[in-house]
Amino acid sequence: MALRILVVEDYAPLRQLTCTALQRRAEVQTIEAADGLEAVRKAEELQPDVILLDINLPGMHGFDVAAQIPRLAPKLDCSS
Repeated sequence: MALRILVVEDYAPLRQLTCTALQRRAEVQTIEAADGLEAVRKAEELQPDVILLDINLPGMHGFDVAAQIPRLAPKLDCSS
């Protein structure tokens, strides 16, 4: 079973570079989001195992996204 990682970054070249690097491992599947609103929607819909979250995002600030994650994706450990 693949480890699903949601990569949230508004700067497309950095987002794509991160996803490419992560996907070098066969057991990793990446999901991309370009803004905070898309991140919230995809976190709820796709229930990723890990979220790499930029803080300065258009649409919804990364801190606001992070505050919603425990409710939207309850299997994620948001304690650290």
